[in-house]
Amino acid sequence: QVQLVESGGGLVQAGGSLRLSCAASGITFSSGSMGWFRQAPGKEREFVAAISWNFGATSYSDSVKGRFSISRDNAQNAVYLQMDSLRPEDTAVYYCAGSSRFTVVPGTKQEAYNFWGQGTQVTVSS
Repeated sequence: QVQLVESGGGLVQAGGSLRLSCAASGITFSSGSMGWFRQAPGKEREFVAAISWNFGATSYSDSVKGRFSISRDNAQNAVYLQMDSLRPEDTAVYYCAGSSRFTVVPGTKQEAYNFWGQGTQVTVSS
């Protein structure tokens, strides 16, 4: 059974930092990719960042570029999202996603991913 388990969410003041983790079990995304999406109240889920497992290529949304950084740990079968300079508009539930499909450049669409975590809440106060 494939499971993606997120951790690291919480409450932080604007300008602060958080580091999200996503641990995968039941699968190794050796040729696929993993990413992060988020959904704020009343809004659609949107792409945040992704990384291809084999090549290490990364993609970021314009809204987080330069502030967030995605990385992976092959040995731990985990992906991380370092979030710096957080803003109130970053408040959302953050979801980890995994794709077992071969990719060089990680996808930015939800349809590219076939496994999802349950989400972790990130709240940024002003």
